[in-house]
Amino acid sequence: MDSNHRRKAKIFVISGPSGVGKSSICRGLVNQLDNVYHSISVTTRPKAISEVDGKDYCFVTKEQFRQYIEKGLLLEYADVFGNFYGTPKDKIEQALQAEKIVILEIDVQGAKKVKQLYPDSVLIFILPPNKTELTKRISGRGREKADVAKKRLAKADAEIEDGQKFYQYLVVNNDLEKTVNEVLRIIQRCTGGN
Repeated sequence: MDSNHRRKAKIFVISGPSGVGKSSICRGLVNQLDNVYHSISVTTRPKAISEVDGKDYCFVTKEQFRQYIEKGLLLEYADVFGNFYGTPKDKIEQALQAEKIVILEIDVQGAKKVKQLYPDSVLIFILPPNKTELTKRISGRGREKADVAKKRLAKADAEIEDGQKFYQYLVVNNDLEKTVNEVLRIIQRCTGGN
């Protein structure tokens, strides 16, 4: 395997505050990229009606999640408003071995951990057009209770501040299609793709 080809396998971390459109952006990227692996996080939060286990998230109990931690099966994990989220380590390693482009949709804390483990990973932070729009998006999801939505909004400012400090790329999601195309161009530039 030639070393130049091997260097093209990269990890791209997509982060941003709740409601900014990370999942939609990642789905758009997967539809447009060849040889890509979009990591599915493990979580203890309850499944929303519209979500599919194993497609949107792998839904597990807190006890199962603790076992993942104890066995060292997670690349990174975090407690987010009382629910745990984590990235299965084995799937990432398999994707990298297969020289795939790996897309991780994780929070800032997880991104810092990934950057330590994989220094050549590329961090892309998605910003909302403004606070009003972000509030509307979080409220419109109907996925969580009002108090949790309020906490997510309160956390958004700190996440945005961290994103501006630590991420190589900042992309405003004002229009989903344009945002997907902008992130796609970043990935193509970083992998030597067209």
